[in-house]
Amino acid sequence: MVIGYAVVQSSGSETIPPKQSAADGGSSATGGETQGELGSGAAEEAAGGNAGGEAPAGGSEGDEQAEAPTNGGEAGKPADEPSSGEGQGQGQGQGQGQPSTGTTEDGIAVIAEPASIGVLVNKQNKLPEDYNPTDLVYPDVRFIFSEKTEKRMLRKEAATALEKMFESAEGDGILLAGVSAYRSHSTQKSLFERYVKRDGLVKARTYSAYPGTSEHETGLAIDVSGSDGKCAADDCFADTDEAEWLASHAHEYGFIIRYPDGKEDITGYQYEPWHIRYVGEELASELAESGETLEEYYDAVPVAK
Repeated sequence: MVIGYAVVQSSGSETIPPKQSAADGGSSATGGETQGELGSGAAEEAAGGNAGGEAPAGGSEGDEQAEAPTNGGEAGKPADEPSSGEGQGQGQGQGQGQPSTGTTEDGIAVIAEPASIGVLVNKQNKLPEDYNPTDLVYPDVRFIFSEKTEKRMLRKEAATALEKMFESAEGDGILLAGVSAYRSHSTQKSLFERYVKRDGLVKARTYSAYPGTSEHETGLAIDVSGSDGKCAADDCFADTDEAEWLASHAHEYGFIIRYPDGKEDITGYQYEPWHIRYVGEELASELAESGETLEEYYDAVPVAK
């Protein structure tokens, strides 16, 4: 089944994609896209991996240690390798008024319109293997590392919103920094296969996503921390002023806390206050008011492990 997310342009404004109908149920997973024990790949997943394949101690960045925040970067390489991840769960139901145009791959529904700002990517809905965002840019914001890599990149609309959000936060005395944004399909594939080889499939699934099912591949998601890099992609971030500010204001700039506290059985991931996803101001505000996740908004079933 291929899931479509129609985004209709009207007078220059983007409308919210229609909600989707419910499908068959499934059990939830424990652990988030970057969540896990030290040494299991949690921080490494957020960082995009390191050459040695070992997660750094203390939950810091994987292929780069926390350094003075910097801006800039250079273009990343496109993803051109197919996913070899084994699918889990059942595909989500067809969108209302949107006919299915294909079949599932390895039990995971392939998204028909992956470029939609409101796209739902999770353990039941994957991006096409040949999908590469065409409008990736480098947001002019600080990061906790100095290397010029693809993980600084976001799609243009999300990057512009991120710049505004960081500026507003700084005006409130909150210094945010990027940890990891875009991740190519080939990078995600390499990371996941490394984790499976090291920790086994079951454990790897608690902190890493199958290739094609990671939001980082959309160019619309970014992990953030404070400017000092402490608690980057770590549970302790939840108790920081930066996390509190994001929870209160991210929606004003079109971002949501994608994996909120108490919604693990719905999203399939543990609470990740550092992982924010751009969906546009209208949808973000609606979700902030209702308290819904994207899965609930689209009437999607709880995802499976």
